[in-house]
Formats: sequence, structure tokens, C-alpha cells
Amino acid sequence: MTGTSLRLVAHGHTAALRRARFGGADDGLDEGGLRAALARAGADRRGHVGADEVCLSSPAAAATQTASALGLRPTIEAALADCDYGDWTGRAFEEIAGDHPQALHEWLSTPDRAPHGGESVAALRHRVGRWLDGQRARGGRIIAVTHPLVIRVAVVHALDLPLGTYRQVDVEPLAIVRLTSQGTRWQLRLGAARTD
Repeated sequence: MTGTSLRLVAHGHTAALRRARFGGADDGLDEGGLRAALARAGADRRGHVGADEVCLSSPAAAATQTASALGLRPTIEAALADCDYGDWTGRAFEEIAGDHPQALHEWLSTPDRAPHGGESVAALRHRVGRWLDGQRARGGRIIAVTHPLVIRVAVVHALDLPLGTYRQVDVEPLAIVRLTSQGTRWQLRLGAARTD
């Protein structure tokens, strides 16, 4: 059986990330995010991101722009879309904390709650987990450009951790998380820092 190597790549910085806003699907990379993605592309030509990989992407502009900056041609995968933030989309975290502190607390502390009219973290894990489970036996090398929260819940799902631990996984813009599988379960693979 051919193994599967999956690299989950967080999209570059957007205005929403920098301003701690609940992002929207049309929020593209900001100038710094594009520069950083292009710089990463130069570094990745030395071995991190390969052109021979199947590239999948969230439908969001930030993800497709990141993939393009990395020199990849992504196929849109709806399962990789960001969490649906419902009524909070485009609003600042601080604003929601001021206007709806209890609802925000519930969403952050109770993964199956979605008091904002959007998607709960549990529903996000179910969507991403179903997709991730389908990739285990696919074989080959896959790169998926998506959102930090999607990667956080993917790691939790892949390692079969309690859902609440997603809050302890921090994923920075342009971070790469590598998962490997021989068809039965996922393993988190951490590589050595590159010095070349």
C-alpha cells in the first residue's frame, strides 16, 4: 500500500487575522501576507513544497492566493473552508467580546455550541474530520492550503484528541503541518529545522 503524505498549509496573513476579526471567504492576503508567501515559495523550492503534489485549497481568496504564491495550482475543496462565523463574520473579536460576551464564551468553551448563527467547532471538526478520514488511503503527496482553525481541528481529529484541545494548538500564517498515513491512522510528522 502506498502511504499518504498530507501537508496542511495555513494561508498567509490577511487583514482579518492582523486585526483579530472573524474572517470572511472573500478576505484575501494583505500586502505583508503576499510578500511572506512569495518568500516562503523561494525557500520551499529547496524541498518543502513540491510541484508534483496534488494541491487542494479552501475556496477562500486567502487560501487560493497563498497556493498561487507558492507556485501551486489548487483544486477547490469545500471541506477545507473556514469555519462559518455566521453573524460574527467580519467583526472584531474585541467587538464580539464587548457586545456578546456570554455567546463568545459559550462558543469558545463549549465546542458544540454555535450561538452566533454559524458553525460550531464540533461541526467544523466533523466536516474536516470526514474529509481527513477520506484522504488516509488516497496515497501520494497532498498539499492542502486552508485556515488556521481548520488545521487546528484537523490535528485534533488526526491524533484522536478531545475536541477541547484545539484551543491548545496554535497555527501561525504559512505554518506547515505534516500528517502521514499508511491507510489506517494519521501520524503527526515533525521535521528538523532547515538550515540551507
